[in-house]
Amino acid sequence: MADSKPLPSLDGDPKAAEAWLRDVFEIIVEEAIQKGTSTSEKVCEWKEPEELKQLLDLELQSCGEAQEQILEHCRAVIHYSVKTGHPRFFNQLFSGLDPHALAGRIITESLNTSQYTYEIAPVFVLMEEEVLKKLRALVGWSSGDGVFCPGGSISNMYAMNLARYRRYPDCKQKGLRALPPLAIFTSQECHYSINKGAAFLGFGIDSVRVVKADERGKMISEDLERQINLAEAEGAVPFLVCATSGTTVLGAFDPLNAVADVCQRHGLWLHVDAAWGGSVLLSQTHRHLLDGIQRADSVAWNPHKLLGAGLQCSALLLQDTSNLLKHCHESQASYLFQQDKFYDVALDTGDKVVQCGRRVDCLKLWLLWKAQGGQGLEQRIDRAFALAQYLVEEVKKREGFELIMEPEFVNVCFWFVPPSLRGKRESPDYSQRLSQVAPVLKERMVKEGSMMIGYQPHGTRGNFFRVIVANPMLTRADMDFLLDELERLGQDL
Repeated sequence: MADSKPLPSLDGDPKAAEAWLRDVFEIIVEEAIQKGTSTSEKVCEWKEPEELKQLLDLELQSCGEAQEQILEHCRAVIHYSVKTGHPRFFNQLFSGLDPHALAGRIITESLNTSQYTYEIAPVFVLMEEEVLKKLRALVGWSSGDGVFCPGGSISNMYAMNLARYRRYPDCKQKGLRALPPLAIFTSQECHYSINKGAAFLGFGIDSVRVVKADERGKMISEDLERQINLAEAEGAVPFLVCATSGTTVLGAFDPLNAVADVCQRHGLWLHVDAAWGGSVLLSQTHRHLLDGIQRADSVAWNPHKLLGAGLQCSALLLQDTSNLLKHCHESQASYLFQQDKFYDVALDTGDKVVQCGRRVDCLKLWLLWKAQGGQGLEQRIDRAFALAQYLVEEVKKREGFELIMEPEFVNVCFWFVPPSLRGKRESPDYSQRLSQVAPVLKERMVKEGSMMIGYQPHGTRGNFFRVIVANPMLTRADMDFLLDELERLGQDL
């Protein structure tokens, strides 16, 4: 009797499922793609949490709902979500909506496979290696290894684990008791994942030695040398330096050749966190910012950021050719990685990683690259630099805008000084009052839905705006709108 009872789902009715999915795709195209990338539409539809809960009807019930109602849920989810593909979304290091990358993400989700063995992901095992090979070549390596990871933070943590394993391979079996006190070196401008990784991997946050950065946010190699000598004098064993190519706030690039010289003298693993700045390697005009990256042992690079491949797409690249990645992480699960398979088991890459199930992250980048070509991607990057420079020049022209520094990347940082504070720099509470401006303007822009810009304090500086110029749809008109809108929102402050 239970089998004959009508179900509210689409189970067992492929034609109805196909028709329903077509309706869903129609909603996606209309709401997320057309409206979500149109400057005539809002970036976001802000609601307070309790109101949003009610609007979304989040509670899960024991009985299923009609398919028409499920379609309305789909529409509501898109409507009340932030449109990160919108040209006025400047908030994060990712933005834009590339149609080819989106197609890759849709196909990936539709096939729903795991990137661990050739038998269930033959296309993607081969594709991942080809994409990683291309990225390694741009770094400057003719050989090596790599893997796509669930985000740049995890890529950095993999590098930390690999550096430890290369120095002390017994730690895989014996754990922390096999290790002396270790020292990791990174700049004060590094990504917070270095500290998180130190805690997660058992090094402890105290093992991270913070190297000074100059006024532009670049690691000072002389201080790196001093910190290494100090750590050794205190009985710690230096083993890893994490440099950054494209810091999160200022967009700074560490001097990689100078850092690599220090690493070479002391025999340390050099990891470059190029999650944000790695894509600059595609630009012949700007790739000098990463001079020396070919000397690294490992590189983290997120094509989901500046290249717009879509979340998430994060590569860990290694110069190593000794299969270190596999030796460090393999556990040889016999039900998955049988050694007597009918094909070359070297194609089963799943034992290189700590995950079992692993999402396919190569297809969206592969399709994007196939469509744009290296030249098209280079043009995107050069255009982003040019638009960032246009914004800088406009900031300099306008009263009430104060540039933090001349950027070398597409992070444009500035204060908006409202009318009530202009000409009052010498006032004792000037800095405190100026620091309160960005949070107020952020609230106003988000509640109106006109745009989204990030802000933060930094060192001794109070809150300032950080505009990320990355969306390939951006024009000079969007840069002008951004400044006009800040003036409008802040005219009464």
